[in-house]
Amino acid sequence: MSTPANTAPFSTANPHALATILEASQTRSIIASRDIFDLSGIKLWARDQPVSAELQRKLLDRKLRNPLESCLMAEDGVTAQTLLEATWALVDGASPLAALLRPQSQRILQEVAHLPLHSVAQLLLTAGQASRPESFDHAVQAMALAGTLMLQHGGTLAEVRLAMLGGLLHDLGEMYIDPRYNEADADRSLDFVSYQQLVVHPHVGKMLLTQLTNYPGALARAVAEHHERLDGSGYPHALQRDALSPLGRLLAVVETTLAVLRGDQPCLARASVALRVVPGEFDLAWVGGIAEAARVEPALAGGYEPATLKTRLAQLDDGLTAAQACAQALDGSAESASLKATLTLAGHLLGRLRTGWTASGLWCTDSVAAQDAAELDAIENELSFRLRAIERAALLRAGELPAEDMNRLHLLCDSLRSVVG
Repeated sequence: MSTPANTAPFSTANPHALATILEASQTRSIIASRDIFDLSGIKLWARDQPVSAELQRKLLDRKLRNPLESCLMAEDGVTAQTLLEATWALVDGASPLAALLRPQSQRILQEVAHLPLHSVAQLLLTAGQASRPESFDHAVQAMALAGTLMLQHGGTLAEVRLAMLGGLLHDLGEMYIDPRYNEADADRSLDFVSYQQLVVHPHVGKMLLTQLTNYPGALARAVAEHHERLDGSGYPHALQRDALSPLGRLLAVVETTLAVLRGDQPCLARASVALRVVPGEFDLAWVGGIAEAARVEPALAGGYEPATLKTRLAQLDDGLTAAQACAQALDGSAESASLKATLTLAGHLLGRLRTGWTASGLWCTDSVAAQDAAELDAIENELSFRLRAIERAALLRAGELPAEDMNRLHLLCDSLRSVVG
C-alpha cells in the first residue's frame, strides 16, 4: 500500500535530489508543471516557472502539499529516442558488455521505444544524464543487459519490457543520498560508515516508484531487491531465497555483472567468476547467459606470478578457518539476541564461502599452472571481497549492541578484516 504523499520521504524536498535537478537545469529546461504549495497552502512557486536556486531557498525545510518530483517537468529531457541512441551506441561499441548484448540487440532496440516513461522517472533520468552522466550510462547498460538476459530466458514481451524498465530505473534511489556514496564500485571500496549511507538507496527507489509513479508493484519490489542475495548476504534487508522475486534476482545478476565490468580488469570471465564463486548467492537461471558469453571471450590476461598467488591463497584459507573459529567461539559468550542472530548470519555466510572455496579447488594449490593463475587470481579476489561483505552484513544485522557484545562483534570484524588486509 502506498504511503500518503505528504509523509516522509517526499513531504520535503530531498536536498541531494534537488541539488542534482538544479544542476541539470543549467543545461536543460526544467519547469514547474503545476503550482507548488507548502502544507499550509502558501504558494512557493508558480506553474511554468523555471527552477532555480531561489526555489531551493524557498523549499528549505518546508513540508509540501505535493511531492516536488510530481510538480516538475523536464521539457527537453530523456525520451525514447534518447534511450534508443544511447543503447545503439552501447551495442555498437567494443566493450565486453557490447559483445554479450549484440545477439539480442535488434530486439532490445525494438523494445526501447515501447518503454513507458512516467514523468517522475523521466525527470530523474534527465537530471542524472545532465549532472551525473555515468549514472545514466549505468542505467542504459542495466536496461539493455536485463532485457537481453530475459530474452535469453524465453521471457514474454511483457516480461522483457518489465525487465528493461527494472534495469533503467533500479538506481533512481541513489539520487537521494549524498553523491559521495553513490555506487561506481562503491560496494568494493567504501568504509562501513559510508556504506550505511549507500545501502538505503534500493529502499528509497522502491518508495519512489510506489508513491510517485503508477509502475507495477513487481517493478518497485525488484528495485528494492537488486542488492539482495539468495544466501542472505545482500542489503538492505538480508533477504533469502523465496523472499526474493524472479525480477529482483535478475537485477541482482545485472548489478553484479556491471560492477565487475566497471572495475580495473573489465571482462565477462571475471563477471562469470563473481556470479559463480560462492554457490547460492545468485539464481543460476540468470547466470547462464553471462557464463556462456564468457566462454567465447579471449582468455584472461596473464601476468600473475603462480608462486605469489599460491601464498595469497594459503593466507586466505588460513584466514577463513580462523574467522569461522572466531564466530563459533563468540557464539557461546554472546549475551544479546541481536548478537546471536548476527553470529548465526556470519557463520552461515562463512560456511557458504567455505563451500565456494572447496568447489574451486583452491585449497589444493601445490601446482598452480601459469595458464590458470589469472583465473585463480579472479576467484581469490572475489572470495576476498565476499569476506568484506560478510563484515558489513554482520554490522548491518547487529545494529546497536550492549558494550560487551559490541566488543565481541569487533573481534569478529577484526578477524574478517585481517584476512583481506
